[in-house]
Amino acid sequence: MRICFLVEEQYRHDGMPVDVIRQLSAWGHRVDVLRPGGSLLKLSETVRAGEHDAWVLKTVSGGPGLTLLEAAANVGLTTVNDARSIRGVRDKALAAVIAEHHGLPVPVTYAAARPEEFAEIPDAAYPLVVKPADGSSGRAVRLVPSPDRLPTAGEEGMGGMLIAQPYVPNSGVDLKVYCVDGELYATERCSPLHPGQPVRERQVPLTAEVAAIATEVGAVFGLDLYGLDIVRGPDGPVLVDVNDFPSFRQVPDAVARVAWAILRLADAGPNRAGAAATAPGPAPFAPDRTAAPVGGAA
Repeated sequence: MRICFLVEEQYRHDGMPVDVIRQLSAWGHRVDVLRPGGSLLKLSETVRAGEHDAWVLKTVSGGPGLTLLEAAANVGLTTVNDARSIRGVRDKALAAVIAEHHGLPVPVTYAAARPEEFAEIPDAAYPLVVKPADGSSGRAVRLVPSPDRLPTAGEEGMGGMLIAQPYVPNSGVDLKVYCVDGELYATERCSPLHPGQPVRERQVPLTAEVAAIATEVGAVFGLDLYGLDIVRGPDGPVLVDVNDFPSFRQVPDAVARVAWAILRLADAGPNRAGAAATAPGPAPFAPDRTAAPVGGAA
């Protein structure tokens, strides 16, 4: 197979996707890497039907890579994840509306163009978590204890659309759940709101309640490879973020599993949105596999 990865500067040295690209190449597949924002691209040649079996996006939320992925999808090419699904989670204001509409446990969400507008939120809703609607990797996430402590528009990350949600009291340990080819994995990590909390990142058992939320996230947003952030509050688990193509840290054999999933999704074609999340079971995977089929994922 021939796969095209869209990788922005921030991720050019990260294991996800660098190690996945190496694994696919080692299996005999051809992988092309485009760096949107880093070079001149002639779109009529870059996005061309028949050139690649699948396009894979690993970029920052507000970068130009998603536009290229959407261009590929619009000429009928397979994308991982589905381009419309990525747009649905990268706009956190939109994602909150979609999640709430489908009954997922998300906090009440407010949106504003300037942080000072959040002063209109009732005092009883504080403390608030304020973050950019197009943020990623915990960038510019603020815990605001009271209206007089709101950030200003000139502060880093406080431009563009912002969202605010009431803080969910918790232990300072977030639960990160990853989905790879229909299989779910849970890890604990330190909350970005509590950076001083001594937490060892590790894989943990997945409860039935959290697994149901994670599966529903994949079905609602139409995602195949994704992660979600869960806060364990006093009233149960709360969904606070969804990410397309995350780091998959602590997932066993993550590189091979993700590479295999990309091949399977490429082989399934462009009309398989959410296939991994809604399939009756995961595709077979052997961690000791030394080569994947070059002609296809099946």
